[in-house]
Amino acid sequence: MERNLKNVLVISFGFLLLFTAYGGLQNLQSSLHSEEGLGVASLSVLYAALILSSMFLPPILIKKLGCKWTIAGSMCCYIVFSLGNFYASWYTLIPTSVILGLGGAPLWSAKCTYLTIAGNSYAEKAEKNGKDIINQYFGVFFLIFQSSGIWGNLISSLIFSQASTKASGVLAVLLIAIFLDEIKSDQAETEKEILETPSFWSTFLATFQHLKDKRQCLLIPLTMYSGFEQGFLSGDYTKTYVTCALGIHYVGYVMICFSAVNSLCSLLFGKISQFTGRKLLFALATVTNTTCIIALLLWKPHPKQLAVFFIFPALWGLSDAIWQTQTNGLYGILFEKHKEAAFANYRLWESFGFVIAFGYSTKLQVYIKLYILLSVLVLSMVTYGAVEYLEAKSSPGTPTATKKENVEPPTQESNM
Repeated sequence: MERNLKNVLVISFGFLLLFTAYGGLQNLQSSLHSEEGLGVASLSVLYAALILSSMFLPPILIKKLGCKWTIAGSMCCYIVFSLGNFYASWYTLIPTSVILGLGGAPLWSAKCTYLTIAGNSYAEKAEKNGKDIINQYFGVFFLIFQSSGIWGNLISSLIFSQASTKASGVLAVLLIAIFLDEIKSDQAETEKEILETPSFWSTFLATFQHLKDKRQCLLIPLTMYSGFEQGFLSGDYTKTYVTCALGIHYVGYVMICFSAVNSLCSLLFGKISQFTGRKLLFALATVTNTTCIIALLLWKPHPKQLAVFFIFPALWGLSDAIWQTQTNGLYGILFEKHKEAAFANYRLWESFGFVIAFGYSTKLQVYIKLYILLSVLVLSMVTYGAVEYLEAKSSPGTPTATKKENVEPPTQESNM
């Protein structure tokens, strides 16, 4: 347990350092580089590249390099983007945005694959429920990772030098390269054998082949909703509500509130999910988000209502903690034998959610965006319910996490 926990902490603090550097830059792209829409264009290019990366790269890189070196190499892509922001222009930001997008999907896929294998490995040795350990590991990860939003936004709000962002990105790569163990469990060896069996083209198209699994298709709306809801908070809420009523200097502090609540709730829900089950937590997130959306439709923001501006991101952070920890855990549990392709699908469809949200951000009025968000949420819960029904039907009376023999049909799946 100590060694597994050490590796979870190494990955978590590596992501903390990396996204402390990157998060502040991303949130302020449209403000820092507003000339001719450079900031928005760079984000659009970034997520377009991330979609392409999600389709092809994760299974190949994880197979060739392993999880550890895929994480370390992908982190270098984020450092390149940070360097591009030192001399921001169309000739530096667009190419570095492409590089970051290509590295993003393998980074998250390898992280999720590593945590899932580590969780199942420990659960098997300790004779515990794999589902519970995986949820705990993702809870610990998101506790530490989401706090990067606090430090990144604090730095950007206080207008510290961008030099610190480059240094923390380099430290993240060194932390992973030096302290993260290679996966050496029997389960990981089995994974390697499975991945080496298909032809190159089979591996190359593993992300698409995974869509043969009905459960993966049903999880697409839920996964896309993750991109929709994050995109709305960081883009539309901060711009339409916070900036208009309070000023842009409050954006960083509002996002700090979101990140702080998100971080604490991630650990909490990762722990209590073994007692409550994921269905109850998904229901809590749905009710919380629905309440916020309806309230935002009715609310007329005023500078004197300062506390209200922070209540919404706090509640949003609570629900996002559930979406992140439980959806990632769900992918790891349902698609245990094909994690790389499953988590690649996670990043693919979440990125589609971001791209669509950014795409109509300047085209539609905010109330229409809220109705769209609510509609996607309702659809997500319907299709998620269908997944739970299929799982219960496939193995009546058997806990989902213990079903190893029928976790997946013979396709290749991957990540977040």
